[in-house]
Amino acid sequence: MTGRSLRLRRLRRYTHTPAGRKRGAQPKVVALGGGRGLSASLAALRRITGDLTAVVTVADDGGSSGRLREELGVLPPGDLRKALAALCGDDDWGQTWARVIQHRFHSQGDLHDHAVGNVLIVALWEQLGDPVQALDLVGRLLGAHGRVLPMSAVPLELQALVRGHDPARPDEVDTVRGQATVALTPGEVQSVHLVPHDPPAVPEAVAAVRDADWVVLGPGSWFSSVIPHLLVPQLLDALVETKARRVLSLNLAPQPGETEGFSPQRHLEVLGRHAPKLALDVVLADEAAVPDRDSLADAAKRLGAAVELAPVAAGGTPARGEAAGGGVPKHDPELLAAAYDRIFRMHGRIGPWR
Repeated sequence: MTGRSLRLRRLRRYTHTPAGRKRGAQPKVVALGGGRGLSASLAALRRITGDLTAVVTVADDGGSSGRLREELGVLPPGDLRKALAALCGDDDWGQTWARVIQHRFHSQGDLHDHAVGNVLIVALWEQLGDPVQALDLVGRLLGAHGRVLPMSAVPLELQALVRGHDPARPDEVDTVRGQATVALTPGEVQSVHLVPHDPPAVPEAVAAVRDADWVVLGPGSWFSSVIPHLLVPQLLDALVETKARRVLSLNLAPQPGETEGFSPQRHLEVLGRHAPKLALDVVLADEAAVPDRDSLADAAKRLGAAVELAPVAAGGTPARGEAAGGGVPKHDPELLAAAYDRIFRMHGRIGPWR
C-alpha cells in the first residue's frame, strides 16, 4: 500500500478519540481567506469536520463582483460564492448546485460574465436586508457542509504600497488601489492596508474565531486574501486572544505579480510585519515546495510555530511551482484533508471537542 493510500485510509476511518472527547464529536474549525486558496482549504476541511465556518474577505473589486459592488453598493459576492461552492457535498445535489452557482452567463449584453451565484446572493441580500441571514439561507439551499460569513459588514478597498509598480520608475514607491490591481502588480508589494482603516467586523465571524478549536489561515493570495483578515481590528483581536490553535497553510508556489520570487519563509515574515502580536501554532507546507527547510523552521519559530511538511499538491509540486502537466499548482483536497487531520490530532487542543 502506498503512503498516499495509507493517509487516505486513515482519513476515511477518522475514529481517533482523545481522552475526554465524546465519540462522534468534531473540532470546531474556522477557515479564513478568499478565492481559490480558501476554496481548497474548505474542500479539505469539510471532509474531516462538520463544524466548519469560513470567514471571507470582502475587498474584491474585479469582474462580476466588482460590477455588482459598483452598481448596487453591496459586498462583493464572488469569494463568498466560491466558499459556498467548496462546501457543497460530493453527492448529486451538492455537485449540481456547485455547478449552478459557479455558472457564468455568456452573452453580448449586461449579463455577460456574471456568475449565477453572485446574482442569487445579491438578490437575497436585497430581499432580507441581512448579509449573514442571506448567506445562511443560500447554504441551506445548497446543503453546504459549513457556514460562510463575510469578514466585514461593509465593502472594503485594498490599498498597497508598491515599489516599482511603474516599470519606468523601478525604485519609486506608489500607492496602488484595488484588490484586482494589487494582485497583478508587476512591482514589489511593501505593505497593504484597508479603506476604511477601522472596518467593522461581522460579529458572527468574531464569535466563531473566539469559540473555535482550530483556526486555519491560508492558503491564498497573500496580500489580497490572507493578510486582509489581520487588518480588521476586531477580527485581529479575536485571532490574538482566542484559545484556539492556529495553523497557517502556505501556498504551493509564489503568485505571479503579488509574491513573485517569495520564499516560503518570506511569506511568514511579511505576515508577521502586518500582525506582530499574532502567534501561530503550526505552519503547513508542501514538502516539495520548501527548498530551505531550516530557514522556514527559523521563520516559523519566530511566530511561535512548528513546521509540518506533507505532500498536499495535486500531482506533486515540480520545480518552479508548475503543476504536473503545466499550469497553476493546485491542492489535492484529500491529501490536504489528511494533513489537517494529522495536525489536529497530533498538535493537541485546549479542551475536548464539543
